[in-house]
Amino acid sequence: MFDSVAYRAMNTALDGLALRQRVIADNVANIQTPNFHAGRVQFEDALAEAVDSGSGEVPLRVAQSLEPTRTNGNNVNLDTETLLNIDTNLRYALATQAVDGEFTSIRTAIRMS
Repeated sequence: MFDSVAYRAMNTALDGLALRQRVIADNVANIQTPNFHAGRVQFEDALAEAVDSGSGEVPLRVAQSLEPTRTNGNNVNLDTETLLNIDTNLRYALATQAVDGEFTSIRTAIRMS
């Protein structure tokens, strides 16, 4: 179970989403910092390919946003960060429910043994 591709993929997804939440918080905290460029965490496409290949794990990286900057050189957009945060939180909640469902199945199987 703990060596399965699905389990490794879910752990990678939770780690990636948690990293994205931290990066979003950092972006918002630096919304007024001159020349600050927002960070972005994108792993879903690479994770899908890793699952298809039987791995289920990908390295997580923070890349700089290439979005246009304001006059102070900062490119953090509060609307974008807010929507991204909502999306990330919903994905994280869904992923934790999926993991919880797996553990519930294991607990049930152990009790029936």
